[in-house]
Amino acid sequence: MTLSTDELFFTQTGMDRGRVESQVNDALKGADDGELYLEYAQSESFVFDDGRLKNASFDTNQGFGLRAVADEATGFAHASELSEAALKRAGDAVQAVKTGHAGTWSSEPPRTNRALYTADNPLTAVPFETKVKVLQDIDAYARDKDIRVRQVSAALAGEWQAIEIIRAGGETVRDIRPLVRLTVSVMVGEGDRQETGSHSAGGRRGFEMYLEPGSWQGSVDEAIRSALVNLDSIDAPAGEMDVVLGPGWPGVMLHEAVGHGLEGDFNRKGTSVFAGLLGQQVASKGVTIIDDGTMPDRRGSLTVDDEGTPTTETVLIEDGILKGYMQDRLNARLMGVAPTGNGRRESYAHSPMPRMTKTYMKGGDHDPAEILKSVKRGVYMVNFGGGQVDITSGKFVFSCTEGYLIEDGKLGAPVKGATLIGSGADALTKIRMIGNDFKLDSGTGTCGKGGQSVPVGVGQPTLLIGGLTVGGTQAA
Repeated sequence: MTLSTDELFFTQTGMDRGRVESQVNDALKGADDGELYLEYAQSESFVFDDGRLKNASFDTNQGFGLRAVADEATGFAHASELSEAALKRAGDAVQAVKTGHAGTWSSEPPRTNRALYTADNPLTAVPFETKVKVLQDIDAYARDKDIRVRQVSAALAGEWQAIEIIRAGGETVRDIRPLVRLTVSVMVGEGDRQETGSHSAGGRRGFEMYLEPGSWQGSVDEAIRSALVNLDSIDAPAGEMDVVLGPGWPGVMLHEAVGHGLEGDFNRKGTSVFAGLLGQQVASKGVTIIDDGTMPDRRGSLTVDDEGTPTTETVLIEDGILKGYMQDRLNARLMGVAPTGNGRRESYAHSPMPRMTKTYMKGGDHDPAEILKSVKRGVYMVNFGGGQVDITSGKFVFSCTEGYLIEDGKLGAPVKGATLIGSGADALTKIRMIGNDFKLDSGTGTCGKGGQSVPVGVGQPTLLIGGLTVGGTQAA
């Protein structure tokens, strides 16, 4: 049975809705904006490693965050105790911020009847035994698939989150959000050499899709394929060269190196390399980048953001021209624009900030084979691991977990130890060819900013970027 937000936040806690709304009104009187954010979340995870269940956990988390905003200052208090007494203490704590208010209360978020995902709780729909059995089957299938498989790890994780946002005047927004993910990692070896590969899939839906053999076997096959490719890899070259990025998950480079620089707070404060460039050419012709939180069932999607604003399809760059930024309510108000539904927070214990949802580059006209054929010498990067970016300068470093040499327009040997080094703003202007094979990632992304982590999505077509620096162990 799935409980409603009324039952979770009021019936079960003993709080009275009318009194809570009155407390919110008192706490936010004289502020420019703010809200009470109520959250109840259940999460579970299973880790199967070395042929046995290593870990099984189930957690429940609940609490509230109360925010008052005056001009650009924020007063924020949170508690894990859902009670009117705790809310009263929080209301007293956020009072000081209101001394600098502008005097005009921000307009309410627009209403929506849209639902981008089911409200069903994925944690209760599938029995414990079934989940463990699937992880056992994954382990057995992977070991039977290839004699070079030496170690298998499989993890299944799920979350069910209910939120309610109460604003001054009793305006209320509710959302119930499922989230699941399956991750398979394998180690393969020949002689003394060992390499790893992994694959993850997930989204805002139930477990059932990922527990079907046709689904999880695909993840295992991909993890083994990637590991075996790395088993045959040679040291990556180093130097400046053409780089071809594969479709789908390699969009994480755009997410980190470009996407964060297009978030409203960095641009309002002038700390982004894209600050003050609206309407100007910031990328090659044909480059269109969008942040879209409205795709049903996708990991980065949200019916409403964590301030109650419906998510949108926000065009950031169109045909190379900078068109807009991703906005939460605070930064949108201070910049004189509309919120875009990008106000996000990790939990009730965090204040919202502008964050990406699902950020991707649209496809172009070139066949991927045509793109590869155009490269005399370079590297084809199919998959990325970790990366770092400096928002102020836009400089980035990304590690490639699957890549290949390109020689005379043909794929050569797989390479290991390759890193991609450059500047996001510079890389946008070096995009020379855009493929017609647009693809979204498989539902695995998590983004960090300001100490908060939130689920996101990325995507792109095959891209040719000229003259990027590749770090490796051999001179190019």
